[in-house]
Amino acid sequence: MLLADVRTAAPGDATAISRLLAEGIRDAYGAILGGTGAERLVSDHCALPRIRAEIEIPGGAPGWLGWLVATDPDGAVVGAVSGGVPVPAEGEIYAVCASVTRRREGIGTALLAAATERMRAHGAQFQRITLPVGQDPALPFFEHHGFTLLTPVRVGRAL
Repeated sequence: MLLADVRTAAPGDATAISRLLAEGIRDAYGAILGGTGAERLVSDHCALPRIRAEIEIPGGAPGWLGWLVATDPDGAVVGAVSGGVPVPAEGEIYAVCASVTRRREGIGTALLAAATERMRAHGAQFQRITLPVGQDPALPFFEHHGFTLLTPVRVGRAL
C-alpha cells in the first residue's frame, strides 16, 4: 500500500469524498438493498453541498470533529472518514470509505486509527458506528478492529 498521508479534509476534497462514498455504498449495498435502497443511502450521505458544508465547520457544530482523508503519494484522495463525539465519552464514526479499487490496502485501518486518535483527544472512551444493515459487509472490518455487535446494526468498542 502506498499511502502518503491522512489529514484533515480541505474544501477541495469534497468532490472526491462524495464520489468515493457513493461508489462504496453502491458496491457494498447494491445487491443487499437493491438499486433504490442503495441510491437512497447515496442521496442521504453523499450530497456534495452537505459534504462541503461539513468540511467547512469542523468544531462548528457540537460534537462534530470533521472529515479526514487518506491520500496517495500523488495527492489523490483514496479514502475518507467522518466522526465526532456527540455525547460525553462516546465517539461515533459517521462514515468511512476507501476506493473500491484500493480495498484491503490498509486505508480504512489508517483512517479509523486517525479518527480514533482525534476522538480520544476529545474525551472519547467508547466508539461506535451504526451500519445500514444487520449483516453489513463492513462488519468483519470493524470486528477485526475490536468492535462488537451491540444491536443488529450498531457496533462499538472501548477505547
